[in-house]
Amino acid sequence: MANESYQRYVALGDSQTEGLWDGDDTAGVAGFADRLAVRLEELHPGVQYANLAVRGRRIRDVLDNQLPAAVAMRPDLITSCIGMNDVTRPGKSFARALEDVDLLHDRLAETGATVVTTTFPDLEQILPVGRFLGARVLEMNAVVRAAAARHGFRLVDLYEAESMGDPDVWSPDRVHGSPAGHALFAAAAAEALNLPGSNHDWAISKAEVVRPGFRSRMYSQALWTQNLLMPWVWRHLRGLSSGNGRVAKRPRLTPVALVAEAAEATE
Repeated sequence: MANESYQRYVALGDSQTEGLWDGDDTAGVAGFADRLAVRLEELHPGVQYANLAVRGRRIRDVLDNQLPAAVAMRPDLITSCIGMNDVTRPGKSFARALEDVDLLHDRLAETGATVVTTTFPDLEQILPVGRFLGARVLEMNAVVRAAAARHGFRLVDLYEAESMGDPDVWSPDRVHGSPAGHALFAAAAAEALNLPGSNHDWAISKAEVVRPGFRSRMYSQALWTQNLLMPWVWRHLRGLSSGNGRVAKRPRLTPVALVAEAAEATE
């Protein structure tokens, strides 16, 4: 319902939900979940918000660690954006990841909360290497869509959104959202929740955007290799993750008014 009021919102996921590239680790990162929380607070003051997402996390991490912590908070709203680290991880673990994401959605349904989940964008529009991951993205998205339909979840369909091909949606590493991208993702979640003032404009590509040519896309590929792939390979060889030693930035329910103040401090 458009006027439904949410009082306890918990965000689950990895770096996208943590807010990487929307702010920095010195001043603090915001991200789409923080932005959505502020919008909820503007509509119905008094919202409590926790963000359990940590960069580098995979679906199994959410199942084993984030979800039990979330359940203990008795949320009435949960956003779940997880799986890209499973999609991009080489090896034979992807079949298990598909089973895990299906199980995760079943467990989310048991919470009784309103759940917003998401498909992943077409990586081939963003990176040349995306064509090698395309089949996995389609498989993951099929499982997410089926689970959302089965449980009546609110679905943000990034794969079908033309705006995902706009270069300014993405940060320099071409994988995480830019500040503009995080604002767009928050608008998409607001539409999924049918919040007052929301609409489908977030999915429309900007007419004035010039699509990147081959040289630009190859430069993005080089940035992706330098900023994401090679660090991942080095960490993997040492058995590490980008999230090693990190904890959730908002592990407990906190008044959104305090989150809004922190977000203003990063602008």
